[in-house]
Amino acid sequence: MTKTDVAAAERVGPAFSVDGMLLARDKTRQAIREIAARVAPGMVEEDAVAMARSVLLDAGLALSWHPTRVRFGGNTIKPMKQASVPGVVLRENDLFFIDIAPRVDAWEGDGGASFTVGHDAEYARCARDAEALFHDVRAVWRKEGLTGHALYDHADRTARKMGWELNFDLPGHRVSDFPHATIYTGSLADLESCPLPMRWILEIHLRDPRHRFGAFFEDMLLDDAHYG
Repeated sequence: MTKTDVAAAERVGPAFSVDGMLLARDKTRQAIREIAARVAPGMVEEDAVAMARSVLLDAGLALSWHPTRVRFGGNTIKPMKQASVPGVVLRENDLFFIDIAPRVDAWEGDGGASFTVGHDAEYARCARDAEALFHDVRAVWRKEGLTGHALYDHADRTARKMGWELNFDLPGHRVSDFPHATIYTGSLADLESCPLPMRWILEIHLRDPRHRFGAFFEDMLLDDAHYG
């Protein structure tokens, strides 16, 4: 990757703002928590998606550059671009994840997280490991300065050691002042340089090797100071 290619991958738009990007990120994480708190067993997935959209709009956030997703049970193994099986109901012991991309004024937010209901230990481990692997990869990025490609190689190896498959259909992507697609459309997993902070979304989608369920976590690549 030439210096010109790296510069193109990392550039931002005219409205880019550190404070704006952090505001969008904070509001995204808050919305994820509020949506998750309203999900309960017996809910149909499509109703959860409608509820999630309402939460975002009520918070003054714009529905932005990809669909609002809440996925239940067996739908949690599917790539994001593949439609959910309709009519799936959240069971008493189940797993679900949230994936949202709201916009705050000129700035893009993007975030996802997994949650469980009931007492299934494997579901809980999968949800926990997706977030743990995100932070493991983020720590390697921060300490070793690896390329985006090397970060996903590390994520793949670590996921297998944990007993999961890493879904490479979710290879990370740019985030910026809206819309980032006019700036750069390449993936983080293909980046042959060390990604700059506040430019990239690291996506971790783990799947059970038997493809029964999965878990998802994503957030912006940031230093430790931005995590509690």
